[in-house]
Amino acid sequence: MKQILKYLKIHLKEDFQASYYLAIATFLAITMSLNYYFDFEDSVLDSYYGKSIRLFYYFLFYCFAYYSATIIMAYFKNEWHIFKNKEYWIKSLLILTILAVDTAFHYHNRLIKEFMDVALQYWASRVSKNLVNIFTTIIPLVLFYKYYDTQQKSFYGLTVKGFNHKPYLFILAVMIPLIAVASFTDNFANHYPLYKNNSAYYALQSPKWVPAIIYELAYGWNFLTIELMFRGFMILALCSICGRNVVLPMVVTYCFYHFGKPEGEAISSIIGGYILGVIALESRSIFGGVLIHIGVAWLMEFFAWLQKL
Repeated sequence: MKQILKYLKIHLKEDFQASYYLAIATFLAITMSLNYYFDFEDSVLDSYYGKSIRLFYYFLFYCFAYYSATIIMAYFKNEWHIFKNKEYWIKSLLILTILAVDTAFHYHNRLIKEFMDVALQYWASRVSKNLVNIFTTIIPLVLFYKYYDTQQKSFYGLTVKGFNHKPYLFILAVMIPLIAVASFTDNFANHYPLYKNNSAYYALQSPKWVPAIIYELAYGWNFLTIELMFRGFMILALCSICGRNVVLPMVVTYCFYHFGKPEGEAISSIIGGYILGVIALESRSIFGGVLIHIGVAWLMEFFAWLQKL
């Protein structure tokens, strides 16, 4: 825990500027209020589900988040030169495109509905939703890393070199009572657990827990790719261009990524995204974030499951 606090202290000492942080906070407060008041992400963007134009709208959505935050940063820190850097545009547009494709991708559901038994469709849809990022995220980033971004010392922080797991296990231990308390709220109960009871076990002729475990493993895998996008690429691939200024634009985009979830989760993503971003920047590893993210996600599923008993 001391190491994490040290990372945060170093970063705040060099990066913190009251007017800049206040401007980012104001931007997030306004956009979050508008999103949840009008239910923008769920009622507007998701109303185009099944249509290819939805991908383009998500791309604009994430571009608005990321570049608005970057403009705010450039204004307060006089870092306008970033926008003149070709590498910045190549990398930022790449990750925002990948993020939009990963969010809006739906073609796997068409195949499931056409070729799978009705009893398996819900389960297959939930599992594939968490695994389709192999094609939408992992493969594009691997190709970019291998053939273009060859100066990176690791695959965007996917390294255990020098990684100490103890501080992150401590954070997870602290989170257990907090998640337990949150599980009693209506917002939590209405959203979790993400995996609902279904007849997949009957169709698979397996114990009821088997398809549930497969889903939860796929759900955990999804957080590795999320960390790879937000902390791995948005932080480590762009820090050579933007320095410490990479953190807050990533945090804003990460918050927008949570706009379809309960409001409390979107707010907590700001704090969590900031801490995980600083850890990735200082340690050059995303495994701390992966451990925390998967741990918290599974804890939320577990406590939601207990509430249903």
